[in-house]
Amino acid sequence: MRQLAEYTLREEGGARTVALSGPLTVAGVGWLDAELRKVAGPIETVDLSGVTAIDTVGAWIAWRLARDCGGEITGESEEARRLIEAVSPSENEAPVAAPRAELVERVPEAVGDLVVGLAQGSVGVVAFLGSILLGAWQIIRSPSRFRGKAVVRQLELVGVSALGIIGLMSFLVGIVIAQQGAVQLEQFGAEVYTVNLTGRLAMRELGVLMTAIMVAGRSGSAFAAQLGTMKLTEEVDAMRTIGVSPVEALVIPRVIATVVMMPLLGFYAAVLAIIGGAFISELALGLPFMTFLLRIQEVVPIKDLWVGLIKAPFFGLIIALAGCYQGMQVKANAEEVGLRTTQAVVQAIFMVIVLDAFFAVFFTKIGWG
Repeated sequence: MRQLAEYTLREEGGARTVALSGPLTVAGVGWLDAELRKVAGPIETVDLSGVTAIDTVGAWIAWRLARDCGGEITGESEEARRLIEAVSPSENEAPVAAPRAELVERVPEAVGDLVVGLAQGSVGVVAFLGSILLGAWQIIRSPSRFRGKAVVRQLELVGVSALGIIGLMSFLVGIVIAQQGAVQLEQFGAEVYTVNLTGRLAMRELGVLMTAIMVAGRSGSAFAAQLGTMKLTEEVDAMRTIGVSPVEALVIPRVIATVVMMPLLGFYAAVLAIIGGAFISELALGLPFMTFLLRIQEVVPIKDLWVGLIKAPFFGLIIALAGCYQGMQVKANAEEVGLRTTQAVVQAIFMVIVLDAFFAVFFTKIGWG
């Protein structure tokens, strides 16, 4: 059992003495430090004759007690004397916490840092996109540099492995859209238009948008974590050393895979959402499953399909760009990997929604609304 330091407060003839005993080391003075801070009033001596062991922490506690209470240290060993002489010059009257600026100064400073950070980040993303285009041009000039196996592997990770979760999510979203839409349309006796609502929303908006959000959370975060870890372990630097371009070997296959798979996954998600709507319509509305699907062909114009397919590659490019860029920015430590991964997901989802709003206005202007 570990022995703890102890103290005794004695009064003899009006003189007060604090006698310390036991091991005055960092392992045994945890509680003693707090208790000695409560000792008030003048003290004549601090007796260390009962101390069995001492280190710099114990020497500092004994010296601080003598200083604060105006006492003198007695009974110390040669070792204790040397340690006390070593720690006593380290007294510092500086405040523990750094002075904090006023609120009127902190807020503009924080806003300025944010604006500068956004500007620097924008320049960095544009430069990163430029390096991707340059790497793509090098591959076009020398097709042997194209890493087909890496692209196929990323196609599997981004697309094939995501079919299950995206399909389930889209099926359930289709059920929710059809059920809630039917409840509202039923008030006007127009529940038959549930087919129109489900079909057009799934094909035009929710299919590709929900897919983009899922891919950002699943693959975008994986890109950032993978590349960030490789940066941290200096694998990226090693690739440059042996003459291999990290952009060509790591970034471009991920970008190609995401851009190619997003339209396919978006269409797949839209189809599953429509099937989910048909499923709940047969149960809740009494509309036969096949009738719902056949009706989709009549009420959903082909331009809605094209709207979703046109948006999907741009969403894929944003997701891959955000994930790879943040991953390649990791420099310091493992904590930054997690931070950059979070930033990649947030930035990708934010930019996808902004771009979706832009496309909504654009397609309305050209008559595809």
